[in-house]
Amino acid sequence: MSDSHELKDHLLLSRGHWDPARSPEEIQAAIDAFYVWYERLVAEGRFKRGQRLATGRRLVTRAGITDGPFTEAKEIIGGYWFIVAANLEEAAGIASQNPCLACGLSYEIRPIETERASAYRASNESPPAER
Repeated sequence: MSDSHELKDHLLLSRGHWDPARSPEEIQAAIDAFYVWYERLVAEGRFKRGQRLATGRRLVTRAGITDGPFTEAKEIIGGYWFIVAANLEEAAGIASQNPCLACGLSYEIRPIETERASAYRASNESPPAER
């Protein structure tokens, strides 16, 4: 593992739904194993607390506020946490050990950008042709 001064935060987004082929007992066992795994990583300083997300949502755009966004099941975000890792690959390796993967959930890992946004520098918000 890397020295703590080299570690950075990475956002972990929990996506999808539980596998309908799994029994409630199997899913609960994965949830229980998740909390043991999660608390160990928090104690080791490799995970920062996040939260599950409630079901309500609104989409805010310059056109106004609407219900939604309405997404496919695989795109549903169920919660977020922060992984503390040296790089994206290490963060993904930590996430790959999540016990809930076996029951249908998936995880998107994104490095946290610490610099302020600028209209003069390509970023996530830049149109694809400018990246």
